[in-house]
Amino acid sequence: MSPLAGTRLAEEAGAFIHGLRADFAAAGDPARAEQQRRYLKSEMPMYGVGVPQVRALAVAAARAHPGLWVDAVTWETTLRLLWDQAEHREERFAVLSVIRARLSTAHAGRLQSLDLYERLLRTGQWWDLVDETSHAVGLVLLEHPEAGGTLLSWARDPDLWVRRSAIICQLQHKDRTDLDLLTEVIEANQHDREFFIRKAIGWALRDYARTDPTWVRAFVERHPDLSPLSRREALKHL
Repeated sequence: MSPLAGTRLAEEAGAFIHGLRADFAAAGDPARAEQQRRYLKSEMPMYGVGVPQVRALAVAAARAHPGLWVDAVTWETTLRLLWDQAEHREERFAVLSVIRARLSTAHAGRLQSLDLYERLLRTGQWWDLVDETSHAVGLVLLEHPEAGGTLLSWARDPDLWVRRSAIICQLQHKDRTDLDLLTEVIEANQHDREFFIRKAIGWALRDYARTDPTWVRAFVERHPDLSPLSRREALKHL
Protein backbone atom coordinates (compact mmCIF):
# COMPACT_ATOMS: atom_id res chain seq x y z
CA MET A 1 0.00 0.00 0.00
CA SER A 2 1.25 3.50 -0.78
CA PRO A 3 2.59 5.44 2.22
CA LEU A 4 0.11 8.13 1.16
CA ALA A 5 -2.94 5.88 1.40
CA GLY A 6 -5.55 6.82 3.99
CA THR A 7 -3.82 10.04 4.98
CA ARG A 8 -4.28 13.75 4.45
CA LEU A 9 -1.28 13.58 2.17
CA ALA A 10 -3.16 11.17 -0.08
CA GLU A 11 -5.78 13.85 -0.62
CA GLU A 12 -3.09 16.43 -1.28
CA ALA A 13 -1.37 14.14 -3.80
CA GLY A 14 -4.70 13.60 -5.55
CA ALA A 15 -5.33 17.34 -5.64
CA PHE A 16 -1.85 17.95 -7.05
CA ILE A 17 -2.32 15.44 -9.85
CA HIS A 18 -5.87 16.59 -10.62
CA GLY A 19 -4.82 20.24 -10.72
CA LEU A 20 -1.81 19.48 -12.90
CA ARG A 21 -3.98 17.64 -15.42
CA ALA A 22 -6.43 20.53 -15.52
CA ASP A 23 -3.59 22.99 -16.14
CA PHE A 24 -2.18 20.87 -18.94
CA ALA A 25 -5.60 20.40 -20.54
CA ALA A 26 -6.22 24.15 -20.47
CA ALA A 27 -2.82 24.90 -22.02
CA GLY A 28 -2.91 22.10 -24.58
CA ASP A 29 -3.17 22.36 -28.34
CA PRO A 30 -4.77 19.30 -29.98
CA ALA A 31 -3.05 19.88 -33.32
CA ARG A 32 0.33 20.24 -31.66
CA ALA A 33 -0.42 17.20 -29.51
CA GLU A 34 -0.77 14.97 -32.54
CA GLN A 35 2.43 16.37 -34.08
CA GLN A 36 4.32 15.77 -30.84
CA ARG A 37 2.91 12.29 -30.45
CA ARG A 38 4.05 11.32 -33.94
CA TYR A 39 7.47 12.92 -33.49
CA LEU A 40 8.09 11.08 -30.21
CA LYS A 41 6.44 7.88 -31.50
CA SER A 42 4.42 7.96 -28.31
CA GLU A 43 1.70 5.41 -27.63
CA MET A 44 0.45 7.70 -24.87
CA PRO A 45 -1.76 10.63 -25.86
CA MET A 46 -0.41 14.15 -25.41
CA TYR A 47 -1.93 17.45 -24.40
CA GLY A 48 0.18 19.43 -26.85
CA VAL A 49 2.08 21.54 -24.31
CA GLY A 50 5.67 22.59 -25.05
CA VAL A 51 8.50 21.53 -22.75
CA PRO A 52 9.15 24.99 -21.20
CA GLN A 53 5.48 25.36 -20.34
CA VAL A 54 5.29 21.80 -19.00
CA ARG A 55 8.14 22.61 -16.65
CA ALA A 56 6.61 25.89 -15.53
CA LEU A 57 3.16 24.39 -14.92
CA ALA A 58 4.58 21.34 -13.13
CA VAL A 59 6.71 23.40 -10.76
CA ALA A 60 3.86 25.84 -10.06
CA ALA A 61 1.50 22.97 -9.26
CA ALA A 62 4.10 21.34 -7.03
CA ARG A 63 4.73 24.56 -5.10
CA ALA A 64 1.01 24.78 -4.39
CA HIS A 65 1.28 21.51 -2.42
CA PRO A 66 4.38 21.94 -0.21
CA GLY A 67 3.42 19.09 2.11
CA LEU A 68 4.24 16.55 -0.60
CA TRP A 69 7.90 17.48 -0.83
CA VAL A 70 8.95 17.83 2.80
CA ASP A 71 10.25 14.30 3.33
CA ALA A 72 11.91 11.91 0.90
CA VAL A 73 9.37 9.10 1.22
CA THR A 74 6.37 11.31 0.43
CA TRP A 75 8.31 13.03 -2.38
CA GLU A 76 9.15 9.73 -4.04
CA THR A 77 5.73 8.21 -3.48
CA THR A 78 4.00 11.20 -5.07
CA LEU A 79 6.30 11.13 -8.09
CA ARG A 80 5.83 7.39 -8.56
CA LEU A 81 2.07 7.85 -8.32
CA LEU A 82 2.03 10.55 -10.99
CA TRP A 83 4.36 8.55 -13.25
CA ASP A 84 2.53 5.24 -12.93
CA GLN A 85 -0.93 6.80 -13.31
CA ALA A 86 0.05 9.16 -16.13
CA GLU A 87 -2.65 9.48 -18.77
CA HIS A 88 -0.65 11.78 -21.05
CA ARG A 89 3.06 11.92 -21.81
CA GLU A 90 3.45 15.43 -20.40
CA GLU A 91 2.49 14.07 -16.96
CA ARG A 92 5.60 11.90 -17.01
CA PHE A 93 7.72 14.83 -18.07
CA ALA A 94 6.16 16.74 -15.16
CA VAL A 95 7.68 14.18 -12.79
CA LEU A 96 11.11 14.96 -14.22
CA SER A 97 10.44 18.69 -14.00
CA VAL A 98 9.64 18.40 -10.29
CA ILE A 99 12.83 16.39 -9.75
CA ARG A 100 14.80 19.25 -11.35
CA ALA A 101 13.03 21.90 -9.28
CA ARG A 102 14.53 23.59 -6.24
CA LEU A 103 11.87 22.07 -4.01
CA SER A 104 13.47 18.67 -4.70
CA THR A 105 17.01 19.70 -3.81
CA ALA A 106 17.07 17.75 -0.56
CA HIS A 107 15.88 14.53 -2.20
CA ALA A 108 16.92 14.38 -5.84
CA GLY A 109 20.59 13.64 -5.14
CA ARG A 110 20.01 10.95 -2.51
CA LEU A 111 21.69 7.64 -3.21
CA GLN A 112 18.36 5.94 -2.52
CA SER A 113 16.75 7.93 -5.34
CA LEU A 114 18.62 5.80 -7.89
CA ASP A 115 15.93 3.13 -7.46
CA LEU A 116 13.29 5.64 -8.54
CA TYR A 117 15.35 6.80 -11.49
CA GLU A 118 16.02 3.27 -12.64
CA ARG A 119 12.28 2.64 -12.67
CA LEU A 120 11.74 5.77 -14.77
CA LEU A 121 14.39 4.63 -17.24
CA ARG A 122 12.99 1.13 -17.59
CA THR A 123 9.43 2.34 -18.10
CA GLY A 124 10.18 5.57 -20.00
CA GLN A 125 11.88 3.74 -22.88
CA TRP A 126 12.45 6.71 -25.19
CA TRP A 127 15.07 9.41 -25.50
CA ASP A 128 13.06 12.39 -24.23
CA LEU A 129 12.22 10.80 -20.89
CA VAL A 130 15.47 8.87 -20.58
CA ASP A 131 17.72 11.85 -21.25
CA GLU A 132 15.91 13.99 -18.69
CA THR A 133 16.03 11.16 -16.14
CA SER A 134 19.76 10.86 -16.77
CA HIS A 135 20.20 14.42 -15.49
CA ALA A 136 18.72 13.22 -12.19
CA VAL A 137 21.05 10.23 -12.16
CA GLY A 138 23.92 12.66 -12.53
CA LEU A 139 22.77 14.56 -9.45
CA VAL A 140 23.15 11.39 -7.41
CA LEU A 141 26.60 10.72 -8.81
CA LEU A 142 27.80 14.22 -7.94
CA GLU A 143 26.75 13.80 -4.32
CA HIS A 144 27.65 10.13 -4.02
CA PRO A 145 30.63 9.08 -6.17
CA GLU A 146 30.17 5.53 -4.91
CA ALA A 147 27.10 5.37 -7.17
CA GLY A 148 29.60 4.80 -9.97
CA GLY A 149 29.54 1.10 -9.16
CA THR A 150 25.84 0.97 -9.96
CA LEU A 151 26.39 2.86 -13.19
CA LEU A 152 29.08 0.41 -14.26
CA SER A 153 26.46 -2.30 -13.88
CA TRP A 154 23.96 -0.22 -15.83
CA ALA A 155 26.52 0.16 -18.64
CA ARG A 156 26.26 -3.59 -19.24
CA ASP A 157 22.50 -3.89 -18.77
CA PRO A 158 20.43 -5.57 -21.52
CA ASP A 159 18.18 -2.48 -21.61
CA LEU A 160 19.67 0.01 -24.06
CA TRP A 161 18.04 2.96 -22.28
CA VAL A 162 19.65 2.03 -18.98
CA ARG A 163 22.98 1.80 -20.80
CA ARG A 164 22.41 5.15 -22.48
CA SER A 165 21.79 6.75 -19.10
CA ALA A 166 25.05 5.38 -17.71
CA ILE A 167 26.87 6.99 -20.64
CA ILE A 168 25.25 10.45 -20.60
CA CYS A 169 24.56 10.98 -16.89
CA GLN A 170 27.72 13.09 -16.50
CA LEU A 171 26.76 15.69 -19.09
CA GLN A 172 27.65 19.19 -17.87
CA HIS A 173 29.66 17.86 -14.95
CA LYS A 174 32.72 19.61 -16.42
CA ASP A 175 35.75 19.30 -14.14
CA ARG A 176 33.76 17.11 -11.76
CA THR A 177 33.47 14.38 -14.38
CA ASP A 178 34.64 10.98 -13.20
CA LEU A 179 36.90 10.15 -16.13
CA ASP A 180 37.54 6.57 -15.06
CA LEU A 181 33.80 5.96 -14.98
CA LEU A 182 33.26 7.72 -18.30
CA THR A 183 35.96 5.60 -19.88
CA GLU A 184 34.54 2.34 -18.56
CA VAL A 185 30.93 2.98 -19.54
CA ILE A 186 32.01 3.97 -23.05
CA GLU A 187 34.35 1.00 -23.45
CA ALA A 188 31.53 -1.32 -22.38
CA ASN A 189 29.42 -0.01 -25.26
CA GLN A 190 31.84 1.03 -28.00
CA HIS A 191 30.99 -1.96 -30.18
CA ASP A 192 27.23 -1.56 -29.82
CA ARG A 193 25.57 -0.84 -33.17
CA GLU A 194 22.46 0.73 -31.67
CA PHE A 195 22.10 4.35 -32.86
CA PHE A 196 21.06 5.73 -29.48
CA ILE A 197 24.15 4.21 -27.84
CA ARG A 198 26.60 5.40 -30.49
CA LYS A 199 25.05 8.87 -30.36
CA ALA A 200 25.26 8.90 -26.56
CA ILE A 201 28.97 8.06 -26.62
CA GLY A 202 29.67 10.90 -29.02
CA TRP A 203 27.51 13.30 -27.03
CA ALA A 204 29.25 12.48 -23.73
CA LEU A 205 32.68 12.99 -25.28
CA ARG A 206 31.68 16.17 -27.11
CA ASP A 207 30.31 17.62 -23.89
CA TYR A 208 33.49 16.87 -21.94
CA ALA A 209 35.60 18.29 -24.80
CA ARG A 210 34.40 21.73 -23.70
CA THR A 211 36.32 21.13 -20.46
CA ASP A 212 39.34 19.15 -21.69
CA PRO A 213 39.64 18.87 -25.48
CA THR A 214 43.10 17.31 -25.20
CA TRP A 215 41.74 14.43 -23.15
CA VAL A 216 38.93 13.80 -25.64
CA ARG A 217 41.26 13.83 -28.65
CA ALA A 218 43.56 11.36 -26.92
CA PHE A 219 40.62 9.16 -25.92
CA VAL A 220 39.36 8.97 -29.49
CA GLU A 221 42.84 8.14 -30.75
CA ARG A 222 43.18 5.35 -28.17
CA HIS A 223 39.83 3.85 -29.17
CA PRO A 224 39.90 3.09 -32.91
CA ASP A 225 36.85 0.84 -32.51
CA LEU A 226 34.56 3.77 -31.78
CA SER A 227 31.85 3.99 -34.43
CA PRO A 228 32.17 6.72 -37.08
CA LEU A 229 29.11 8.40 -35.55
CA SER A 230 30.64 8.45 -32.07
CA ARG A 231 33.96 9.76 -33.38
CA ARG A 232 32.32 12.44 -35.49
CA GLU A 233 30.17 13.66 -32.60
CA ALA A 234 33.09 13.59 -30.15
CA LEU A 235 35.31 15.71 -32.37
CA LYS A 236 32.58 17.94 -33.76
CA HIS A 237 33.85 21.18 -32.23
CA LEU A 238 37.56 20.33 -31.99
